[in-house]
Amino acid sequence: MSRIEQLIKELRPDGVEWKTLGEVCLSVNAGGDLPENYKKGQILPTTEFPYPIYSNGCDNNALYGFTDKYKIDSDAVTISARGTIGYHNIREAKFTPIVRLISLVPNKELITTKFLNYILDMTPIGGTNGGIPQLTVPTVKKVPIPIPPLPIQQEIVNILDKFTALDTSLQAELEARKKQYEHYRNQLLNFEGKGVEWKQLGEIAYYPNSRISASEVNETNYVGVENLLQNKQGKSLSNYVPTGGNLIEYKTHDILIGNIRPYLKKIWMATNNGGTNGDVVVIRINSVFYLRIIPKYLHFALSSDIFFDYNNQFAKGGKMPRGDKNAILKFKIPIPPLAEQERIVGILDKFDKLVNTELPAEIAARRKQYEYYREKLLNFDPPNN
Repeated sequence: MSRIEQLIKELRPDGVEWKTLGEVCLSVNAGGDLPENYKKGQILPTTEFPYPIYSNGCDNNALYGFTDKYKIDSDAVTISARGTIGYHNIREAKFTPIVRLISLVPNKELITTKFLNYILDMTPIGGTNGGIPQLTVPTVKKVPIPIPPLPIQQEIVNILDKFTALDTSLQAELEARKKQYEHYRNQLLNFEGKGVEWKQLGEIAYYPNSRISASEVNETNYVGVENLLQNKQGKSLSNYVPTGGNLIEYKTHDILIGNIRPYLKKIWMATNNGGTNGDVVVIRINSVFYLRIIPKYLHFALSSDIFFDYNNQFAKGGKMPRGDKNAILKFKIPIPPLAEQERIVGILDKFDKLVNTELPAEIAARRKQYEYYREKLLNFDPPNN
């Protein structure tokens, strides 16, 4: 039996002692006004302003600036009291909380800071009703939480820390691979001065004008700009499916590009037939070039930052700019020999699979595992009333 299962068994069925947050914290403080001296927007400490100021928000969004004095001199768990209500994390010693933030300084003889942070993941804290929900110090103080012995707390923290460290490592790996993928995509598709044939997109492809009935589409094969994913991530199932009229038809191997706010970089190469609307550009290789260009190669070429930078230059409109369809067809595409196209597609396919399938699946599996064990380790039996 693993130590996790042993811990779970040891903590059942007798349960553990329960106390309120007010009983296990040395202080529960509402964030106050800004200090007298501070530097707003500063992101690193300086000799003059060494102590961080935090407001409500998630992660680094909560960093307001730095000041020359601190209000709290111990590690604490901070909770957003408004807006991102209930969001919490650990703040290291010597910081100043300001408005819309509640800071909990744990009594280390009863509860560790990390255990408190983890247990809050499993603890609903209700805010006031009506208007904008918000938390108050009296409400937070009354929240009951389980308090196992300190050695057990530390064992639970050690187990959950391993999961969170693995998640952080996988996220860092994913970001590094994304950058590597983008680098190789740009490098492999950079044929400047290499003597390959260049063609405008309009010479090798066109916008099809065939239509499909709305009765033939569903959540899997209807594509709107809403379910095209940002940053070249393909598409998701559609939450909206039209029920009447005719739609623009797309076919397998067509390339679909979100034409609203092109800076969001929405693109997908179709793996099935379906329908879309006028907010999405459908690009289809013409019969002349059908045997001279590999669809996936064209997809990778149009997924490059070079294309999206070009598309943004010609976008028209203020808050909701649209790509210029005429300008898109004038974008120049390098046409290397088929063998070179196949080589490029082979390399980029591996990156694409790693970045968009394998690593996200691994992260999702590890998070599911973490949530399972967090539930098992922290879902204590409530006290009998």
